[in-house]
Amino acid sequence: MGGGRQIEISTGKLAKQADGAVVVKQGNTMLLATVVSAQEAKAGVDFLPLTVDYQEKYAATGRVPGGFLRREGRLSDHEILICRLIDRALRPLFPDDYHAETQVMISLISADKDIMPDALAGLAASAAIAVSDIPFNGPISEVRVAKIDGKLVINPLLSELERATLEFIVAGSAGDIGMVEGEAKEISEAEMVEAIEFAHKAIQEQVAAQVKLAELAGKTTKREYNHEPSNPELREQIFAATYDKVYAVAKSASAKHDRSEEFSQIAAEFALTLGEEIDEETAFLFKKYFHDVQYDAVRNLVLDEGIRLDGRDARTVRPIWSEVDYLPAAHGSAVFTRGETQSLTSVTLGAKDDEQLVDGVLFRGYNKFILHYNFPSFSTGEARPNRGPGRREVGHGNLAMRSLKQVLPTGDENPYTIRIVSDILESNGSSSMATVCAGALALMDAGVKIKSPVSGIAMGLITDEKTGKYAILSDILGDEDHLGDMDFKVTGTEKGIVACQMDLKINGLKWEVLSQALEQAKEARLHILNEMKKTLAEPRADYKPHAPRIVSFTIDKEFIGAVIGPGGKIIQEMQRETGATIAIEEVDNKGVVQVFADDKASIDDAVRRIKAIAAKPEVGEIYEGKVKSIMPFGAFIEIIPGKDGLLHISEIDWKRFETMDGIFNVGDMVTVKLLDIDKQGKLKLSRKVLIPRPETKEA
Repeated sequence: MGGGRQIEISTGKLAKQADGAVVVKQGNTMLLATVVSAQEAKAGVDFLPLTVDYQEKYAATGRVPGGFLRREGRLSDHEILICRLIDRALRPLFPDDYHAETQVMISLISADKDIMPDALAGLAASAAIAVSDIPFNGPISEVRVAKIDGKLVINPLLSELERATLEFIVAGSAGDIGMVEGEAKEISEAEMVEAIEFAHKAIQEQVAAQVKLAELAGKTTKREYNHEPSNPELREQIFAATYDKVYAVAKSASAKHDRSEEFSQIAAEFALTLGEEIDEETAFLFKKYFHDVQYDAVRNLVLDEGIRLDGRDARTVRPIWSEVDYLPAAHGSAVFTRGETQSLTSVTLGAKDDEQLVDGVLFRGYNKFILHYNFPSFSTGEARPNRGPGRREVGHGNLAMRSLKQVLPTGDENPYTIRIVSDILESNGSSSMATVCAGALALMDAGVKIKSPVSGIAMGLITDEKTGKYAILSDILGDEDHLGDMDFKVTGTEKGIVACQMDLKINGLKWEVLSQALEQAKEARLHILNEMKKTLAEPRADYKPHAPRIVSFTIDKEFIGAVIGPGGKIIQEMQRETGATIAIEEVDNKGVVQVFADDKASIDDAVRRIKAIAAKPEVGEIYEGKVKSIMPFGAFIEIIPGKDGLLHISEIDWKRFETMDGIFNVGDMVTVKLLDIDKQGKLKLSRKVLIPRPETKEA
């Protein structure tokens, strides 16, 4: 790896009943990757049933899992995101006609807290396939590339990433790039291409190591299989009867559902020519071959005539409309619609108590920026049970979160916990990019002082390897994503790129095509930004009247306990009586206090009480105190919450008192002056010094 760093890949010791198993080790970090694939495909399956699971074991860092069960449970969002990175890198490299159920499992079994295992997981998964007999057009590998202190670095340490201006996970084979995902601080398109090229060189070294490993293990012969029956005559018959009709529908620029119905009608008409009863194999092949007709017709329409399914040319972005403040009770909201894709997004401003607790294997802490993406079935006109967010929702939400995170105010400029929720109400291509646009508008509507608006665009690619023709498409439809060769999502501000996600389904993407796609994406991003600015160009000057307010201030560290009180008694009492939410924590030997409430009166009351507790008694100051207790020798007066001083019987008045009887009652308010604080911290008070001294008899 350079710089004395070394990665080891070994096989043959663990998990020998799997089709392939390896252990990848760097420092104290170890990953066990296994792969198992069924010998035969299930009947009627015309796709690859691939499952990728990545899990981090708590024992890897010497920790016991939290929760009631104290064991690893469902995958966390962090683990799901790594599963997706591996899946997206592997899936396109399996043969198109391989349909056996396949499972790849990667476990973090030992961890160095400064070595990030996600950059090694793709290498481990591919190496496990390399030492198996499973057909695969790899190997591939994944690396993290970051620019730190102006220099590109492969797989940097976690502690170094804080200084990174870009961070991408890049996957690819020896010849091609297949997947890119990451974030950046408003970089240029050229800078991004440079980083991807730099990453590819490291990938090539890791691919060569896997080839050598497979040779050493004697695993260079792959299994024979036949998962797809074929019927060339039927294929030719279907193409001859339906291609022109499908091409005409594709060219008609009809709406999504209308187009789908017309395609279904063409298929149904041809199916009648096959007879009333057809066997399962013929039905399977008919479905496959008709899909091939659609695939060729749509692609040829773009390559030969430059016309897309909805009638646009390659560079045109669909019509956009947006609206802010749509939800009157939300702290911020926006509707963003681009073509047949629509997001309704809300922003909620919360207190410190609303921060998300993250209890991961490698990271424990709090997250104050949360983005949730929801994709209900009605958004595509379907009916299916709502089973909660799946891997797709987690991945799309993460891309939008990374995009908007780059422009959020930091430190004291943003005291709030911010939650964004994007509900996709319509979907026909790139709802994650609609989430980015709607999220930026909703943040500005909420009065959050983001550095700059962010927009996003999904780019597509259609190529013909035989002729060398290609077309880069801006703002792709759902069908163009499904039938095309690339899905490349790019988000950014006017200054540059802040996040990206690219998936390629073909081999041989040239660097100049990638550069052209990025430049075309920039043109589309800026167009969308201009459309957004027509609705709202900058953050509102203030938060909504009904939005909660936060006041932050510091107190001396020694008063943190006094504000909280025994068992939280004092702080709970203040919250109950004022209606405010109070959070306090120690930062840099200071007590940082946040007071959160919906109205100013509650905040002012809570702040006054806290500052009274945290106030330091000063000698010479006059206080309005409360009598807490009465002793034979004087009274104890509370001059500030939690601070009592002694008002000795001799300091009550200039005249002499023999007893304390009848002078004060507990609860009386008394004006006193602080005379002294002794070495033990005891307070000496006086009342008589505030009373004019009476004249003597001689005078």
